[in-house]
Amino acid sequence: MIEHYSFGRIVIDGKEYTRDLIIYPDKIHANWWRKEGHRLHVEDIKEVLEYKPEILIVGTGYSGFMEVPKQVEEEIEKRNIKLIVEKTKEACKIYNQLYKKHKVVAALHLTC
Repeated sequence: MIEHYSFGRIVIDGKEYTRDLIIYPDKIHANWWRKEGHRLHVEDIKEVLEYKPEILIVGTGYSGFMEVPKQVEEEIEKRNIKLIVEKTKEACKIYNQLYKKHKVVAALHLTC
């Protein structure tokens, strides 16, 4: 469960993280790096796509600066994964509502 999110900081199950991350049901991929900081590419989420969640939540940052291009959206949806793209604060709320009921992964940009 995500207990707290603020610009550049997130607390999950009592542990604080200060870098972008991907939350899986059974692990956290801390220090998630992307090819471009504010643009998501398919290769940035290759491991997520191989995991095959029901839902992928992408947190685009505090102000929503990270872009999710149409071709990335299409690739995710082509794999029958529901995609939710929101600013990170809202993405955290949605994750907390869904993670107990669904196989959900959250890829979160913590700043910008």
